[in-house]
Amino acid sequence: MASDDTAESTTSARIEVDGVAMVQLLGPQDRLLRMLEKEHPAVDVLVRGNEVTLTGEPAAVRAARKLVDELIELTRSGHALAPSDVAQSARMLEREGVRPSEVLGEAILSTRGRVIRPKTLGQKEYVDAIDENTIVFGIGPAGTGKTYLAMAKAVQALQRKEVERIILTRPAVEAGERLGFLPGTLTDKIDPYLRPLYDALNEMMDPEIVPRLMASGTIEVAPLAYMRGRAQPLDAQVLTPSGFVTIGSLEVGDLVIGSNGEPTPVLGVFPQGRKPVYRVTSQDGASTLCCGEHLWTVTTRDDKRRGKSRVLQTSDMIGRLWQNHFHRFELPVARPVQMIEQPVPMDPYALGLLLGDGSITCKTTPSFSTADVELVERLQQSLPSVEVTHKDGYDYVLRRAGGGRGGVIVTNPVTVAIRELELDGTTSSTKFIPQQYLRNSVDVRLAVLQGLLDTDGGPVMQRGRTCRVQYTTISPRLRDDVTQLVRSLGGVAYVRTRVAEGRAPGYANGRPVGHQHDAFVMDIRLPEGIVPFRLTRKRVIYQATKTGRPQRYVHDITPECEAETVCIQVAAEDSLYVTDDFLVTHNTLNDSFVVLDEAQNTTPEQMKMFLTRLGFGTRMVVTGDITQIDLPQGASGLRVVTRVLKDIDDIHFSRLTSDDVVRHSLVGRIVDAYTEYDEQRTAARAEREQASEFANRAERRAGMQRPGPRDRMPKRGLK
Repeated sequence: MASDDTAESTTSARIEVDGVAMVQLLGPQDRLLRMLEKEHPAVDVLVRGNEVTLTGEPAAVRAARKLVDELIELTRSGHALAPSDVAQSARMLEREGVRPSEVLGEAILSTRGRVIRPKTLGQKEYVDAIDENTIVFGIGPAGTGKTYLAMAKAVQALQRKEVERIILTRPAVEAGERLGFLPGTLTDKIDPYLRPLYDALNEMMDPEIVPRLMASGTIEVAPLAYMRGRAQPLDAQVLTPSGFVTIGSLEVGDLVIGSNGEPTPVLGVFPQGRKPVYRVTSQDGASTLCCGEHLWTVTTRDDKRRGKSRVLQTSDMIGRLWQNHFHRFELPVARPVQMIEQPVPMDPYALGLLLGDGSITCKTTPSFSTADVELVERLQQSLPSVEVTHKDGYDYVLRRAGGGRGGVIVTNPVTVAIRELELDGTTSSTKFIPQQYLRNSVDVRLAVLQGLLDTDGGPVMQRGRTCRVQYTTISPRLRDDVTQLVRSLGGVAYVRTRVAEGRAPGYANGRPVGHQHDAFVMDIRLPEGIVPFRLTRKRVIYQATKTGRPQRYVHDITPECEAETVCIQVAAEDSLYVTDDFLVTHNTLNDSFVVLDEAQNTTPEQMKMFLTRLGFGTRMVVTGDITQIDLPQGASGLRVVTRVLKDIDDIHFSRLTSDDVVRHSLVGRIVDAYTEYDEQRTAARAEREQASEFANRAERRAGMQRPGPRDRMPKRGLK
């Protein structure tokens, strides 16, 4: 209820306020009332009971009344008023169409009875920009809430499950200090720079939850230099559609293989310098090299129950690889890799059969031995240009179709192919799979594997266990090639060695025959949909029995060496790529909320490195004050990026000013004073430069020049 009494030069407005709202409107010791009078000195404010009377010139009364109405609206929305709210509301009302109750009434986070919300119009625009853009730069003086609000939005996004991780980082370069000269351990050196981030986290979340989230990798707080180091040594192998290449040879635009088995382009290549390198080994013997900050997508037993995964650094997993006698961290297994199809000189299934039970010395007609008539028929179907002829017992010879005694001698097509593949002369202990079969389409690679398993492999069933495939060979090279085949098809292979020495002899034609070579027994698991056999009796057993899925776990992490490193960014949706031994890894941040604080102390190179870590589903907030640069020399990355990225969509620059300072009111005045001082210095410098340029021009016009060397030489006279 309100009524107006007007006079010729003054007017009054009476506003009725309920008791609770009146107490909050006045504030403790009437501080808010005095603040209201300070903001509108031309208006007399009188409070009696539940009624507020405003008296003064009509325009001043209307402005004061509008302010009181907005403050009442804020109290009704549950906002605990403070003197700064009165001042900020008065400033907002000076702008047309802005309502303080809408700006200050929006809560970001509520924790332990405390509500975090924007307190100025600039902060409200900053928070809205974070909601609407992928990358936001918050630039402004100290005390404007840049970092605090960004962290509040990060916690809010995590609680709403909009992101899976929070990453908070800042450069560890303050006031020209260097970490190496600071006392204490590495943690002691870094903690002072990160302490404000820890403190803010503990204010916004339960302090008991924060350590658990940090241990699980859900929250990461690290110096910027540690984010940079997610890299592998230059000679680490990365899989491409045409095979493995070194990561150091990759360039932007090259194709690598993602976790889905399909090619994905490289978006960025970033040299990382010399770093300590670790060897990460999985339980199936696969391994690769990477730095301690390299990222891995892993799943724990608890994660499986929740249907989720987590991203951890290499260093986060050291010393935590086992839990209750089980491997803790499971790695993703790549799907069958799509490589470039290329022509081959022999049917791949036939090649697998001959590598298993064939004689390919080329000194005689190629032959094949088997007790399975079905394999003979399949070999004949795969090689229409030859005739598979029974010799005796289990032995068959492969003759050229249509060939006979006499006439023109034509080379056996199998012999031609074997020589082309450089397999002629190989024996059971030296056979291998040629590269053009290993680096080929899924169909070609699977056909080779099926030929090998139909001859020297088979399904293995044990009570209480799922069916697996077992394969045996005495060729070390063939062992490695079969392992590569299995891994390229999305499977895993475990190898154990049966040493020849001391083993009981075998029997041939009733006679004992000793073992001359070690035997390699491989247990193979393949993904669903990949049938490893064509031979009917083996395929029926395999398909009738439940098979386990391929699994890979981190088994060991050990320091290896120190080496030059590089990291890459790929365009795959999950940012994963395939490295050595078909291990799946990545070094880009997906589904994360990343906050870079004190960004004015980053170099342009560091800023570029940070921004290119952007992954799918990730949002970034970069905060800093370009008037407080502590870099000993060189340009600030924050200052440079405002010019480089100013016209790019989905990137927003929020400029906060002294009006947005929410600390002590004196801080805003200090900021204004320094700003005025800097402007005066800049103007004075410009005047001096202008005066100097004017003087130089005047000298040139007057022809005033210093004497040259000849003019300064004394003239010699005759004596």
